[in-house]
Amino acid sequence: MKVHRPDYVIILCLAFLVIFGLVVLNSASSNLGQIKFGDSFYYLKHQIFYGLSLGIIGFFIAYKIYYRRFQKIALVLLLISVALLALVFTPLGFQAGGAERWVKIGPVTFQPGELIKLTVVLYLAAWLSGQRERGKDFLRGFMPFLILMGLVAGLLFRQPATTTVVIILFTALTVYFVSGAKVLYIFFTGAAVVGALAILIYFTPYRWQRITSFLDPGADPQAGGYHLNQALIAIGSGGIAGVGYGESTAKISYLPEPIGDSIFAVLAEEFGFIGSISLIALFVVLVLKIFLLAKKTKDQFGRLLLVGFGALISLQVFINIGAISGILPLTGVPLPFISYGGTALAVFMTMGGMIANISRYS
Repeated sequence: MKVHRPDYVIILCLAFLVIFGLVVLNSASSNLGQIKFGDSFYYLKHQIFYGLSLGIIGFFIAYKIYYRRFQKIALVLLLISVALLALVFTPLGFQAGGAERWVKIGPVTFQPGELIKLTVVLYLAAWLSGQRERGKDFLRGFMPFLILMGLVAGLLFRQPATTTVVIILFTALTVYFVSGAKVLYIFFTGAAVVGALAILIYFTPYRWQRITSFLDPGADPQAGGYHLNQALIAIGSGGIAGVGYGESTAKISYLPEPIGDSIFAVLAEEFGFIGSISLIALFVVLVLKIFLLAKKTKDQFGRLLLVGFGALISLQVFINIGAISGILPLTGVPLPFISYGGTALAVFMTMGGMIANISRYS
């Protein structure tokens, strides 16, 4: 197998996203860190120590090891991540913000729901590239696919992590479709997922409130519509060039989750339209390069991996920015490479290493 230079545009995009994410997080978390821990750099240091350090290790492991070797251990990695997902509901589980999404072992806290995004794509790419007819065979292909997705979705729904379920399911359907699956399988599964989510949202008060607040954020500005209204005020306050780095007022006492799913609003306030559109453009370039690389990759396993990673990143970015901008209902999904979360940063950097690895052989 001929090895050549990696796609440096992809690597540069990843590097810029990671660095810019740390810069934005430093500002967004300074006030919160000072209030909670007496250290304005607490969250930045935590992100660097856990997320960035593990992410660098993950990136170089995924970059250096020939990506086809991961095909052989994809099932093992998936089983490990499913087991970790189940640990959330044991005494090792850690609850925060009304959700059980973390596992705490000693001083280390991590989020299995982020890891399973990587391992599901990895396993599906390995499984579907092993026998190409699986995508068209109902009993040997589609039914096992539905069972696997049902298991993962069930564990995530219990946390609850509804948006993560949506991201994983539609990423998985994208990979399955590109593998050569029958269109009817994809259509009916997608319709069933949308229908099931609609029923779930309607009969769950807090989820339904998000929909009503999205449709009319001004109806209850101090309760259901508060988060979205404050986010829109922050984004609007940024104007063209922003109010200046570190000068956000929304992050201090108005905007909920300024270091998590609302971090784009802080970014937009401080860097303005120019900074916001630059970040979006960076994501667009990265995703387009991933899909273009997938198009020219002849190896089915590598192609499906790239399609899955590209779909996952683009979908999560769209949902996060769309929700905080009022285009979609509010969710708790983080912005890749930017939001606070060591597990998420490490997972996305590991994906980046695999993407760069595939580019060396394509």
